[in-house]
This record gives sequence, structure tokens and C-alpha cells, in this order.
Amino acid sequence: MAEEARLVFVYNAESGLLNMLKDGLHKALRPETYPCSLCALTYGAVSMKKEWARFIATIALPVEFRYRDTATMWLSEDAPLPTLLMVQGSEATPLMSAQDIDACSSLAELMDQV
Repeated sequence: MAEEARLVFVYNAESGLLNMLKDGLHKALRPETYPCSLCALTYGAVSMKKEWARFIATIALPVEFRYRDTATMWLSEDAPLPTLLMVQGSEATPLMSAQDIDACSSLAELMDQV
């Protein structure tokens, strides 16, 4: 039986509490140099934006969020991030590239693209 397809958003960030704290400080102090446009668009200082959470809840497929170090089964170590993948089993198909996500200037624009 085939696994159900799901959307996987991969952040250009590392997992872990220390990394989360470091990223939060970076976004607050130097947002123009923060390397993850997906994080910058969808998260406030410490939590997911409510508008984004409501939008994600409307998507008909299961949705996952991964960090760079937890998505290595689908992406090469030097893959441009962030990205949006359609994953089914061990197969991953890119739906939005880093360039596509980086081009979004607002959360509304990102939601339109997704």
C-alpha cells in the first residue's frame, strides 16, 4: 500500500533549541541578513504566525515542517533552501524552489503561491 502524499516545507535552518534561540535573535536583531525567507515570512519572534497556521490547516494534504538537518533523506547537503516538497514514500518532488520562496515579499504572496 502506497504512503499518502504530503507537503513538506524545509527551512533553511538547523533543528534544536539552541539553534531556535539563535535564529530568533538573528531575526530580531538583523532580519535583513536572516538566511531563511520561509521562517521570516511564517514566524514571528517565537511562534508561527496565526494567519499561516490557519492557512496550513486548510490544505487538503498532510503538512510537515522540517529543518535542513532533518530532510537529508530527500535533499542533498548543499540543496538551496528553503523549499516546498511533495513527498510520497521516499520520493520527493520539488513544488517551490528556494528562489520561488525568496521571491515572495509577504506572507499573503507565499500563501497565494502555495
